[in-house]
Amino acid sequence: MATAAVEPAPTTTEPTEKILLVPSAANDASSEAQISTVDSKSIREGNVPPSPEENVPVTKPFEHPEPACKPAAPVTLTTDQQSKYDELLKTAKSWETLPKTSTKNAEQTPILDEERMWLTRECLLRYLRASKWHLAQATTRLHSTLIWRREYGTDTFTADYISEENATGKQVILGYDNEGRPCLYLLPNKQNTKNSPKQVEHLVFMLERTLEITPPGQETLALLVDFRNSSAGSNPSVGTGRQVLNILQNHYPERLGRALITHLPWYVTTFLKLISPFIDPVTKTKMRYNEPLTDHIPASQLMKNAGGDVDFEYNHEVYWPTLNALADERRKARKARWESAGKCIGESEIYLWGGGEKSVGAMDEEVIEAVQGLAVKEGEGQETKAES
Repeated sequence: MATAAVEPAPTTTEPTEKILLVPSAANDASSEAQISTVDSKSIREGNVPPSPEENVPVTKPFEHPEPACKPAAPVTLTTDQQSKYDELLKTAKSWETLPKTSTKNAEQTPILDEERMWLTRECLLRYLRASKWHLAQATTRLHSTLIWRREYGTDTFTADYISEENATGKQVILGYDNEGRPCLYLLPNKQNTKNSPKQVEHLVFMLERTLEITPPGQETLALLVDFRNSSAGSNPSVGTGRQVLNILQNHYPERLGRALITHLPWYVTTFLKLISPFIDPVTKTKMRYNEPLTDHIPASQLMKNAGGDVDFEYNHEVYWPTLNALADERRKARKARWESAGKCIGESEIYLWGGGEKSVGAMDEEVIEAVQGLAVKEGEGQETKAES
C-alpha cells in the first residue's frame, strides 16, 4: 500500500530568534556570512524554522502545532452518556486476562500495563461514540480491538523493522492542521515495495506514531493523500483497501478528523467507487477532494508542493530516527505520568499527554475531599444548632 515518509520539522521559536536570522544593514560582509552559517546549521538541526530568506530545506517533523491551532473543547456528556461510560469503565476494569488471539478458545494471558494504559477515558468514549452509545456494542468492539492489537502486534513493530518501507518517504508525518491535528501524508508516487502485508503494517505503525505526537486534547489526525504522478501499479488492490478500511473503522474509531485527497487520476476514482460501499457514512463526511489544503492547514506547516511554505526534503537517515525518537520520548513521558498517577484504567489523555488537566485519580481525590469537607461543615452546623 502506498505510504508517505515522515519527516521532522522545526519547532516554533520566539520572535527575537527569528529576528536574528536576518542580518541588519549595519553588519559587514563577514558578520553576515557568519550569521548565515550559524542559522543554516540551526535550521538543518530542526532548532529554528527557516526564514523566507533562507534556502534550507526542512528535514525533520514539527514538534508542535502553531499556537493558534487548537482542538475544540470536548462536549459535555449527558446524564445517560455518563452512565454508559461508567458502566463501560467498570467492565474494562474487570478484565484481568485477554485471549492471545481471536481464534476460538484461544489461550488467556494477563492484561498488560501497556493495554491498561491504552484504556483511557477518551478511548472508552471513542468506542461509545462510534457505537452510537450502544453500550453492548461498544464493549464488544473495545474488547475485540484489545485482542486485535495483541494478535496484529501493534506494540511490537520496531522502527528498524518498518524502516525499509519508508525509505523513500512514501509516508510523512509533517505539521498540524488548523485544529492541531497532526498531518500524515500518503504519497503513492514514492512507492518502493511490492504489495504485501508489511505495507499495511507500515501504515499501522505510522498511524500509531502520528497519534503519539498529537497535542493534549486532540484525539484525531489529518490524512493527506496526494496521487500526483502516481501510477495504477503503485496503489493498493481492492482487497488491501478493504483490509485497511476494516482496521481504520474497527480499531481506530473516531480517529480520522479529516481526509484531504488531491490529484485523483481516473483509476483512483474507480478504486474509490469500488470500496465506497464499505466506507462508513460518517467517515465519508470527513473526506474532501481537491480542496485547497491551505483552507485546512497553516501554510507555515504545509509542504510547498501541497501549496504551503515548507520546503520539505525527505532524508531517511535524518527524518526516520528523529521521528521515532520524538515518539519514543513522548510515549515514555506518558507512561511515567500514568505510573505516577496510580496506573488507572480510564485515565485522562489530556493529563497523560502533558496538558493542563489533573489525573483522574487526583480529580477523584478532590471530589472525595470536597464531599468530606461538606459533611464536616454540615456536622458543625448541626452541633451549633443543637447548642443554641
